[in-house]
Amino acid sequence: MILPAGAYRLETRERDRLIAVETGTISATGVAAARQVEGSDNRYEAAAELDESAQITALQLRYVRGPFARSARYELGPELMRGMLKVLAGYQAVEVKLGRFREVDGGLLIFKALLVAHARGRGLRRWTGRVAIIDPATLLAKSIKQTLYQTDEAGLEWVLEPALGEREVLRIDSQGRLLSHATHQGLRTLAV
Repeated sequence: MILPAGAYRLETRERDRLIAVETGTISATGVAAARQVEGSDNRYEAAAELDESAQITALQLRYVRGPFARSARYELGPELMRGMLKVLAGYQAVEVKLGRFREVDGGLLIFKALLVAHARGRGLRRWTGRVAIIDPATLLAKSIKQTLYQTDEAGLEWVLEPALGEREVLRIDSQGRLLSHATHQGLRTLAV
């Protein structure tokens, strides 16, 4: 198990105002999580199946906003992530190229913690590679290069650069649990 099993809760704030809450559970075979936007009925859910090395093998996603809902299911192969997106009464096939390490960001913070756990597990202090990213609002996947690097000797603070000019700081504990996440836009998420 690359991440500690159990339940977690993360609160995202802008200054002191609560923006969203992410809750979920982690087990040896999967991750199930959801983000609820504060003061609305907007909800994003993701469930990932993991293999014995904690690599994602499949993703089930759902986004709900009022009466509108969409869902998607993705399967990961050796080189491609293929899926089917369901919107209203229609379906759309989606195919995205995977990177060498087959990394996926399912649109929730737990997936960023999984990226850090994989880098730590490979003994890397810095990693740049292709990541298949899910947009939580559309559930569409795209493949982009990201950089992840360790900023302290203990390996408890990591910087993720998801795109040029963007910077996110993740802090973890010695077991790999996500403690905090901060973006360059001023959003701060803390484990509670």
